[in-house]
Amino acid sequence: MSEFIDNATKRKEAIKKIIRLLHEGRTVEDLQAEYGHIISGASAQDIATAEREVIAEGLPVSEVQKLCDLHVAVFQDGLETEPEPENMPGHPLFDFRTENELIARTVESLEGLLLQYAGGRTEILDQLRQNAKNLNMVTRHYDKKENMIFPILEKHGFSGQMQVMWGVDNEIREDLKRFLNLLEEEQPLGVSLESRFNEVSRKVIDMIYKEEKVLIPETMSFFTKSDWQQMADEIAGNVSKVYVPSEPSAVYTSLAGLIPLKTGALSAEQIDLLLTNLPVDITFVDENDQVRYFSQGKERIFTRTAAIIGRKVQYCHPPQSVHVVQKIIDDFKAGVKDVAEFWIQSQGLFVHIRYFALRDEAGQYKGVIEVSQNVTGIRALEGEKRLMD
Repeated sequence: MSEFIDNATKRKEAIKKIIRLLHEGRTVEDLQAEYGHIISGASAQDIATAEREVIAEGLPVSEVQKLCDLHVAVFQDGLETEPEPENMPGHPLFDFRTENELIARTVESLEGLLLQYAGGRTEILDQLRQNAKNLNMVTRHYDKKENMIFPILEKHGFSGQMQVMWGVDNEIREDLKRFLNLLEEEQPLGVSLESRFNEVSRKVIDMIYKEEKVLIPETMSFFTKSDWQQMADEIAGNVSKVYVPSEPSAVYTSLAGLIPLKTGALSAEQIDLLLTNLPVDITFVDENDQVRYFSQGKERIFTRTAAIIGRKVQYCHPPQSVHVVQKIIDDFKAGVKDVAEFWIQSQGLFVHIRYFALRDEAGQYKGVIEVSQNVTGIRALEGEKRLMD
């Protein structure tokens, strides 16, 4: 039996079998009883590798997402025995783990207030609402994870697992919105409020556990020194450093050292200034569905980080909406459409989002440009303004 357990390949296959049995309806208790000798020796990397392979073999990401909490429950004893990743001040993971500690403390404090409110102390409602504002750190934390950590792990082959975790993050975001909306009612019912919070707080705490026991060990195993530096620069807001592989530039020559365009010639600096100062956000995805550029305007609407350069655009969207992006790209490539547009309300802004297919002179598809614009002020315009103030 020990030879079987010690063999990495056989152990991985056994873990994959356990995951499939879990998805077929076997209980956590049954699996722990029958396969405890295998589970006890499973590391976070063993579980991550097995989960990644069952996704690649056809287990839908959506199904993994539904039962990923149970995956953690099955292997929890083994994960608890793993040493903690190094927690060094100044290291990007120090900030990441500190955020998890703050989130856990926030959840704990809100649980106490909700218990008092549900018990009849309605006078603390204002205090409860004020403290609940701290929950916005949860979504900021997930934004950091999805935009700084996921893209780098994907380069090491973790795309399926990252999509699963992103999907759960979005479920938590929606649960938080529902709780906060209920909290803003004039006199929310204490029992309902407590019940809704208990549901979302459990998911938040479970996600902290998954990050600490699975995600962080994976980053420690696979991130390079350059990866950590990139994340540190992003956290520091140093967006001027864009980490892209060095590639031979297209051959542009002119006596003045400018890049010749169809209707003029500009320097690289001028092009960058032009794109940066347009009153829109621009993201360019090439014909191979890879993100190649995004503008860095002063009031960017949607989060973009240097880590997405070279990333497949399908991985830049959560599983709940990736099918929409794929449909747009498929229609563009097939020549069915040249434009797709949406408009949404986000953070008090009315945002117009448009996608344009890019084609060369021969009509060949060369990529897509996404243009997002805050049109709140434009929608409010009335009458005419013919002269500058």
